Amino acid sequence: GPGGRSGSASAVVALRLALLLGAALGPARATVYFQEQFLDGANWQKRWIYSEYKPDLGKFKLTAGKFYGDPERDKGLQTSENSKFYAISSRFKPFSNKGKTLVIQYTVKHEQKIDCGGGYVKIFPSNLDQKNLSGNSRYYIMFGPDICGSETKKVHVILNYKNKLHPIKKPIRCKVDGYTHLYTLIIRPDQSYEVKIDNQMVASGNLEDDFDFLPPKKINDPTVRKPTDWDDQIQIDDPNDTKPEDWDEPEYIMDTSAEKPEDWDDAVNGEWHCPMVKNPLYRGEWKPRQINNPNYRGVWPHPQIDNPDYLPDFSIYSYKNISVIGLDIWQVRAGTIFDNFLITDDEVYAEDFGDETWGETKGPEEEMNIRQTEEEQERERVMEEKYFEERFKKKLERRNSGKDRAAEKPMEKEE
Repeated sequence: GPGGRSGSASAVVALRLALLLGAALGPARATVYFQEQFLDGANWQKRWIYSEYKPDLGKFKLTAGKFYGDPERDKGLQTSENSKFYAISSRFKPFSNKGKTLVIQYTVKHEQKIDCGGGYVKIFPSNLDQKNLSGNSRYYIMFGPDICGSETKKVHVILNYKNKLHPIKKPIRCKVDGYTHLYTLIIRPDQSYEVKIDNQMVASGNLEDDFDFLPPKKINDPTVRKPTDWDDQIQIDDPNDTKPEDWDEPEYIMDTSAEKPEDWDDAVNGEWHCPMVKNPLYRGEWKPRQINNPNYRGVWPHPQIDNPDYLPDFSIYSYKNISVIGLDIWQVRAGTIFDNFLITDDEVYAEDFGDETWGETKGPEEEMNIRQTEEEQERERVMEEKYFEERFKKKLERRNSGKDRAAEKPMEKEE
């Protein structure tokens, strides 16, 4: 009835107000330390500083690439020169993530189907000299994809602890399909971490467990030795297996079919001998077959004790004066586009930001690429057909020309 419709309408209005209020309060709770979408054209050059440590460093250009979801929103910094080192960075107000979550996020598009090169970012302290940024510059965090050949297709997570760099021990595979992908690193005050690709978790754990920051909590007891009668050999020689009598054959034998060359001079070359050839009956060194060891007791469990050198550190996750984000990479084939940089303390805000940027343009980007591929294939098909048509016409013309000349010769004879 009317009352029901009125109540339903009121509920919808209330829901909308709640959503609007949540949207308004959400960003207020988040602290955004750095956000870069390159939406103001050439002004990016005022915020990003090229390194000058080498005279031939590669240059970036602002572009959405060959295919994109939105011609403006998808513009980012693209590497533009092959076989070059690149070094560029942008500064923001220094902060510490002590007691806070740290989220580092950005998009990478290997439009060129990269064969060898980096797609990662580095986070630096405030004392970085941006004009001298190089591979030797001290950084806090290195994060993102790295591809080289068929073996290296991984996501780096390298963290600085007491001025020593520690790579993650877990393998994380990166995306290699040529489309834009969203990479997110989350480091929390409870010393847990999470790596996401396209807003989906691909790795997580505890910093202390998955990085070699600290000595192990437990070590083998140095005062205890494995018992002398402990048998940990899985297989042994079969005592009943004996070597066959006809086994021992030499590896090489004389080639008795060979004849001394007629021009062989013993005085010059020495006494002639038959050459040695591989013996087809040679079977190698004999070894008895292996059987399961009936006395096998398994791997000896070395007793463990607390490591006296281990000291817990609950501040591994935190850094002071975080102030610069940079691209310090090498690329053989240029064309990678970096965009939608974000550094914040709010995981939800980062996920929403990813959905509103990469999430909204990824579908149209793939559609445009597929359409371009189909159009290129159609152009190639038309060109191929035209090529064969022209060849056929020329061949037909030559054939007809030959027939005309053959027809003219009998007429000349009659005349």
